[in-house]
Amino acid sequence: MNLDRPRRFRTLFISDVHLGSKPAKADFLIDFLRYHEADTIYLVGDIVDGWRLKRSWHWPQAHNDVVQKLLRQARKGATINYIAGNHDEFLRGFQGVHFGGVVVMDRDVHVSADGKRFLIIHGDQFDSIVHSVRWLAYLGDFAYDASIIVNRIVARLRRLFGMPYWSFSSWAKVRVKKAVNFISAFQKLVVDEAKRSEVDGVICGHIHHATIEDIAGIRYINTGDWVESCTAVAEHEDGRFEIIRWQHVLGAEEPVSHGSRNVPIALPAEVEAA
Repeated sequence: MNLDRPRRFRTLFISDVHLGSKPAKADFLIDFLRYHEADTIYLVGDIVDGWRLKRSWHWPQAHNDVVQKLLRQARKGATINYIAGNHDEFLRGFQGVHFGGVVVMDRDVHVSADGKRFLIIHGDQFDSIVHSVRWLAYLGDFAYDASIIVNRIVARLRRLFGMPYWSFSSWAKVRVKKAVNFISAFQKLVVDEAKRSEVDGVICGHIHHATIEDIAGIRYINTGDWVESCTAVAEHEDGRFEIIRWQHVLGAEEPVSHGSRNVPIALPAEVEAA
């Protein structure tokens, strides 16, 4: 990968950044946006974490820099569509409204370069806990925060012994039987919605589990997150999709210090082509 200039894609899909929360890896996303551009950028929900901002205000400069970086891409001509999620559900009352070149919507249908139609939706609409048992959703949010703290401790210990970065929270989520069952059930519901919408595929976020796979004749794509895995989905000019795992390139839980400024190291990203 040539880092002298950004990689350019037809479309980029980013979700679950959770700006306003301490676990958000805003510096990693700033670094990613420095080296990746697209004609169209979809922000697939939970970009801003309204739930945590209600509990306590946390908005460091890096979080503001992410917003400015996205607005700068809009000024340069990129189309930016913001699909509201459950953590930024306050935006669902502003569907169709433009903010600095960013248009807010609840869902959209994206036509890929090869003519395939993809439903774009955050996915919380198919999480019964979020909508039916609100207090349990908040409890799960606290538990998730706890897993991120454990994740940081594990990452620091591994770094101390010269071992590469490994996400404990991601590992636990896909190894615990109930979590695996939840992911499978979520995928089925989202795929069923794609079938009802008469599209070829669906692109969503919400469960922080990046993947590209075919389920019951539907191409299912999940963008992952920028709290644990630091993943985005990119569409090439020929309609091919890939997952970019930017955090694996940096190889550290925290940005590496250069002089007086903490900035991530920019190295070739690990990609998973579809």
